[in-house]
Amino acid sequence: MLPILVKIGPLTIHTYGFLMAVGVALALWFIYRQAKAAGLDADRIMDASFYTIIVSLIGAKLILFIGNISFYAKYPKELLSLAQSGGVFQGGLTFGTIFALWYFHRRKIPTWKTADIIAPALAMGHGFGRIGCFSAGCCYGRASTAPWAATFTDKYASQLTGIPLDSPLHPVQLYEAGLNFLNFVVLYLILKRKKFDGQVFGFYIINYSVIRFFTEYFRGDHADQTYFLRGASALTSLSYPQLYCLLGLIAGAVFCVVMKRRRVAHS
Repeated sequence: MLPILVKIGPLTIHTYGFLMAVGVALALWFIYRQAKAAGLDADRIMDASFYTIIVSLIGAKLILFIGNISFYAKYPKELLSLAQSGGVFQGGLTFGTIFALWYFHRRKIPTWKTADIIAPALAMGHGFGRIGCFSAGCCYGRASTAPWAATFTDKYASQLTGIPLDSPLHPVQLYEAGLNFLNFVVLYLILKRKKFDGQVFGFYIINYSVIRFFTEYFRGDHADQTYFLRGASALTSLSYPQLYCLLGLIAGAVFCVVMKRRRVAHS
């Protein structure tokens, strides 16, 4: 656990922010290279990616604020903590997707061909972001007796995130990071062999929905209001993020079927 990577006088570089920057930089590099290889206007796509990242960050923080509005109303000073938080990824994904679709249409960028290039980059960047979560102590896991359980000890991070100290927890952030990197590899292979435009993006929605649904069982940072159904254990409960994943899984599958049929009809 290393919430602060470098601190020199007033200069403080947080590990989470650094890893997010690394993830974004590598994602943009990947998008640029693949856009060039696909014969697309790489410069326009880079502009679209930059603006989409900004909208996604705002959307992620907005959903975090709305989901915890009673807390921020009671402790208004904690609004400053939103600047240090990555927010709710699913909220950022939704806002970013809606904005990107609008921007692509306005700038006459091939929508689904471009989305197929961006999808693997999203998975890769998200993987680095989850490693950042682990270093910062946010999005932490529930108690665990597994030999690979992580014990956090940094009091500064605990004050920011509420993570329990000196107690073995599931390193759920690393679970999700590893699965996101695996998703990147899978999506890249699909990209090289895709049969129709939109296939990679559709599989990104499907794959991430499965990843997030699974890792939610190991989360330990959810308040009671985060659950749609609250059972006696994690396996008998259903959180709102999991409900969102179920909807995403259905939407991704339907999208792939529709895009495949459209491709067949056009050919």
